[in-house]
Amino acid sequence: MDFVNNFNNIISELKKISPNNFLYKKEDLYVYAYDTSQNPDKITLPLAVVFPESTKEVSDIVKIANKYKLNIIPRAQGTNHCGATRPEENSIIIHFSKMDKIIEINKENLTATLQPNVVIGDLNKELDKLNLFFPPDPSNLAVSTVGGAIALCAGGPRTFKYGNTKDYVINLEVVLADGTIIETGKNVAKNVTGYNLTALFTGSEGTLGIITKAVVKLIPKPEIRLLTFAYFDTLKDATLCVNGIINSGFMPSCLDLLDKNTLTTIENFNPCGILCDKQAALLIEIDGFKESVKNELKILKNILKNNRAVKIIQSNSEEENENIWKARRSAYSAVTQLKPDVVTEDIVVPLSKIAECVEKIRELSNKYNVIVCTMGHAGDGNIHPNFALDLSNKQERNNFEKLKDELFMYAVNTGGTLSGEHGIGTHKKKYLKAALNNNGYELMKRIKTLLDPKNILNRNKMFDE
Repeated sequence: MDFVNNFNNIISELKKISPNNFLYKKEDLYVYAYDTSQNPDKITLPLAVVFPESTKEVSDIVKIANKYKLNIIPRAQGTNHCGATRPEENSIIIHFSKMDKIIEINKENLTATLQPNVVIGDLNKELDKLNLFFPPDPSNLAVSTVGGAIALCAGGPRTFKYGNTKDYVINLEVVLADGTIIETGKNVAKNVTGYNLTALFTGSEGTLGIITKAVVKLIPKPEIRLLTFAYFDTLKDATLCVNGIINSGFMPSCLDLLDKNTLTTIENFNPCGILCDKQAALLIEIDGFKESVKNELKILKNILKNNRAVKIIQSNSEEENENIWKARRSAYSAVTQLKPDVVTEDIVVPLSKIAECVEKIRELSNKYNVIVCTMGHAGDGNIHPNFALDLSNKQERNNFEKLKDELFMYAVNTGGTLSGEHGIGTHKKKYLKAALNNNGYELMKRIKTLLDPKNILNRNKMFDE
């Protein structure tokens, strides 16, 4: 299609849908060419950015995209790390900043009905007033949105006990590639009526449909939470302790591992008393009823002492909890002080391979001369190396590409996978076929073609198309 001749028609039709919530001038579009992921070699501006206020407007925008075969990219805060919201050629960005309402919190049914731009941190502040809790907690929950979390199936430190986003989504309103609006489920906790369409769209990164409303299940807020920071002289001691905790018969809500580089970088960025002379630390959160937590805390301390923990720091209040969490959540920001660019990666390995995995990351960073600060959700094998580098340096960038190739294939070859919560996007799609058996990969592509025959939904994300 001749986009030059049709550009004025496209702009005119989009303006009719959302005349006051619409950008198309070049100077207004540059900010939407980026997200949190690493800088691309080529910056592509979208044709337009539209800020719909309703599902009907989203549907009408998609119908225009379908008519002109334009690429549609749903976007909220753009904090993803996999390039999932980067525009391709001839793209329209549907920006959800004006669809940010908590439509309903139903305490009796333990559900919340939400528009896609509701920020998870803000949602939990409202739920806190009702002693309720939405467990998925991405590290950037202060800006992470419900729509983005569902699109990428986000997790967070508390995934070990509570699961990730897919375990809490029970119904979605989705706009399909031809503008059709569907609901994927019912607003009930249990539903095995037909195929699980809700699960299909959760984690699909906007490639199968556009989420305009979500119903999520809630749980009662734990009576108390306590955090323990345990330090170790060796990384092996810390990972062996993880196994000891898992095999002890109780389940912390969080079991995170931080290496020496991460501890030091956080303390330099946000001084809060972290010990920087130890090789590793475990951040462990226990929650539940007071008496239960008190008993589990005794068990935990015995396990830590028996597994070579050299220093144990215990929080005793919600304020102390928040201070520790603030330090933990600042890890990514801290690494940005080391080099102009930071790439945070996301792999999953079997629990038995955690120590080996962290050592492998160190080995690769030394081999390719790239700074790395490694941390991860040790309880579920989800490891996050934060690489600090200068992507404008061609040699450094080439080295990092080689490092990634080895890292992702290592994860796959150990029986792990490419991502536990960040998604595939553009940055990992070349490894997807290796991570899946060929039949599974081809089936995914057939599902994509069935739901999006003109390939207009987040084109070139997840698959090469």
